[in-house]
This record gives sequence, structure tokens and C-alpha cells, in this order.
Amino acid sequence: MFTLFSRLTRVVSSRLRGWRLPLVVIVVVFLTSWLAMALVEPPDSEIASPGNYWWYFVVTAATVGYGDLFPVSDGGHVVGAYVIVGGIVTLTLLFTRLADYLSTVRGKRLRGVVALDLTDHVVVLGYTPGRTERILAELANEGAGEIVLCAWEDVHEHPVPEQDDVSFVRGDLTHTDVMSRACVPRARTVIVDGRDDNETLAIALAADHANHGAHMVAALRDLGRRENLRYVDPRIACVQWHMPYLLTEEALDPGITDVYTDVMSHGGHGNTYSVRLPAGHRFAAFGDCQTHLGREFGATVLAVRDGGELAVSPPWDTPVPEGTTLYYIGRRRIEARELLSR
Repeated sequence: MFTLFSRLTRVVSSRLRGWRLPLVVIVVVFLTSWLAMALVEPPDSEIASPGNYWWYFVVTAATVGYGDLFPVSDGGHVVGAYVIVGGIVTLTLLFTRLADYLSTVRGKRLRGVVALDLTDHVVVLGYTPGRTERILAELANEGAGEIVLCAWEDVHEHPVPEQDDVSFVRGDLTHTDVMSRACVPRARTVIVDGRDDNETLAIALAADHANHGAHMVAALRDLGRRENLRYVDPRIACVQWHMPYLLTEEALDPGITDVYTDVMSHGGHGNTYSVRLPAGHRFAAFGDCQTHLGREFGATVLAVRDGGELAVSPPWDTPVPEGTTLYYIGRRRIEARELLSR
């Protein structure tokens, strides 16, 4: 009987594809077994009645067998065995098709050809081995939410499949198809990290066309090219390519690169300085220093160093003995003697 089913399955499977094959098998087994059961069972048997046989067939084909209905004739037993074998064949076909389907879907996702369905996510356009992995890890650690990595065709599979919160899309990064599959029009933030500045400009233009309202961050090797991006959208934040950590910081905290640029640029609104607390100062703790420098000099203390230990943004009750170095942002350098006249 199993050989008969095997041959029948091979013949039918050559003509039926996908989910139709198990459906046809179970329908054929149901109809033929019902007819056979009605012929071989005694006239007073209720197993073949329309209200009962469907239930008997389901529990028998599924190999559950509650025993509330069962054949009594030898022929009925043979038909029951036929139903069991048919159920096993059908379940095998179903599980095989399901495994194939899941494998196909996973394979497509790994190859980056599946259209995603995401909203309010982060899109990273461009892939550089090693560098991009660090950017993705930092975004994930900072709680950026869902992330989509888009790479060119030469990246054949998902580079970081172990990161569940990172989806993958592959293709021409300047094409609307990639923008659509990566859901760029619904993205919160777009990071453009091309292989060169010309590529970055082209990708940024396509991304801005897809979503003009998203916060966009672009990595440039030559920051002088930022003016070209300003023509695309003056709101695009430009970051030095050699400082990838700024990409993630700007993506998560829009505008922070402007703060860094102002602080680190000569002639900005604030520069970083340091001053050592002289002997005889009257500051009891870090909070006193912060308050005094802010009120008297418009400065903000960032960190203190007592000996060899650096503490960035320490608690306000941190002691500041003589010789402690204060690191601060201010409009000018503060001399140590000025701290004695508080």
C-alpha cells in the first residue's frame, strides 16, 4: 500500500506544484476512503454517515485516534489503514512544503531581495567590511530600534545575520527599488556611508528624493564637499568619514555634530580649556566649581582630574582638592588666580 502511495505521489507531484499536491492527496484519500468504508462496513454502522465520517477521517489521518468511532469489519480495518497512510503522506508533504517555504523566505531575506515593511526605523546606505559592523553594533547598543542595512550587489548575503534587529537589502543604492524595499520613505533616520564622496552624493540625492523629511547623516572624506550636499538639502548633517562614531551619534542625537564642530573649531562660540585649582581655593566640591564658573565666566565644566584619575561629568559632591584639574568649555581661558577671588 505504501508503494502504491509512493508511486501515486510521484506521478501527481510531477503535475502539481507547491501546496496543491498535499491538498489533492488529502481530498482524494477522503473521497475514496469514504466510499470504500460505506461499501465494506455493515449497514447499521454509523461510521460512514456524513455527520460522522469527516470526524473519523480527521482523527485517523492525523494519527490521533480517539476511538469514539471505529470500523468493525476486516475491510473497514483495511480502509482505516489506508486513511492512516494517506494522512501520514499528506502531513509529510505539508511539512516538506512548509520547510521549503521557510527556507526560501529566509534565503531571500539573507540575500536581501525581500521587500520589508518597517516604519520609523534607521536605514544605513552603504557597506564597508568591519567599519559598518561597528556602526551597526553601536546603533543597536544605543537602542536605535529596527535597522536596515543596504549594500551593493557585490555583497551577496547579509553580513550580520546574527543581529535580529538588522534587516538586509541588496541592490543599486541609487535606485528607487532599493529605497522602496528598505522603506526609506517611512524611515526616521538615513545614514549615507558610500565608498567615495561621489557615491555618497549620488546616494544622498536618491534618499532625499525618497524621504525629504528624514534626518540624514552623510560621511564625507572631504568635508569641503558638504556644500554640494547643501544643494540637495541644507539640513543634511555631514560627518568626517574617518570618525564613524560621529555617524551614530548624529543619527541618534540630531545636531550633535554642530556642537562638536563649534567646540573643536578655532574661533567657535566655545573652546575647551583646562585650569588647575590653586592652593587656597574655597571650592568644597565639583558642584561649587560648576556653579562658580558658570555664573562668573559663562563656562561649563566637563570633567575633573585628581591625580591620574579622570572623571567626566562627576557627581556634584565630588571633592576637588588643591591641584585638581578642571576641563571646561568657555569663551576664554580662565587663569588660576581668578579662582581665588570668589
